Order: sequence, then structure tokens, then C-alpha cells
Amino acid sequence: MQNEIDTVDLGILRLLQQDASLTNKELSFKLNKSIATIHERIRRLKEQGYIKKIVAILDRKKIDRNLISFSQVLLNDHTQKTLNEFEEQVTKFPEVMECLQMTGAYDFILRIATKDMESYHDFYRNKLATLANITTVQSFFVLSEPKSETAYPI
Repeated sequence: MQNEIDTVDLGILRLLQQDASLTNKELSFKLNKSIATIHERIRRLKEQGYIKKIVAILDRKKIDRNLISFSQVLLNDHTQKTLNEFEEQVTKFPEVMECLQMTGAYDFILRIATKDMESYHDFYRNKLATLANITTVQSFFVLSEPKSETAYPI
């Protein structure tokens, strides 16, 4: 099985990152390849894990997720058990869009999407603050979003 990707694969990945709704026919036209070739390459890219999933990116304001916060979380100990338990619990909250373990002064950074400050407060008090082993949470709120990309430059 082929493990390396070539320029055609990169072209497919670039195009799908910009518009995942492109059909195999549209991709084949843009890349000057047959529909069958495109279909097979996309299947292989999925199998090899280059394409993790295909999603629609929503306008968060139209679905009433107007407040985005980044919350840094410091845990009181760093055992494997504590780290695993925190990850397992926090990733179940629908408000948490991303959970990243970090180096530096804090252990995790969370990207949280809520309707408004009241909803964030409810999330913080009734969900995040109920988790064990949290020492500190420091939150930052997004004022504007001059750039937000999901496509990696490849």
C-alpha cells in the first residue's frame, strides 16, 4: 500500500479543505484526473488517516454561539490518572470545542463556545468547576475574529 502522498493527493487535500462538498466529478475536472482515480485516492487518503472526517463548518453566530472563550486550566497534580480523568470528563461537555494539553504554566487550554456570558457562567459553575483536581482556571474572551482558518497550508 502506498504510504506517501503525491501532488495529486495534495491537490485533493487542498481542494477538500476549502470545499468538502466538491463532488468527485468536480475534483476530477479541477485536477485533470478520472473520476475513478479521484474516488480511489480519496478512499485511500481516508484509510491512511490523512482525511479524518468531512464536516460542514457552521456560522457560529447563526446557531447562537456568540461567545468564544479560551480557558487555561491548571490541575493540582499530574499523574497519568488525573490527566486521563480530566480529559475524559471535559471532552464530554458540548461547549468544549477543543481540549489541548499544553506545556508551560497551565496544563490544558479549552476553546469553549456558548451563547453569551450568562451561559458561560452556567457552564463554568455547573460543569467545569465541578471537575476534580482543578487548581486554577483563567479564561479569555474573544472580542473579534479577524482570521479563522480550518485549512492547513500544504
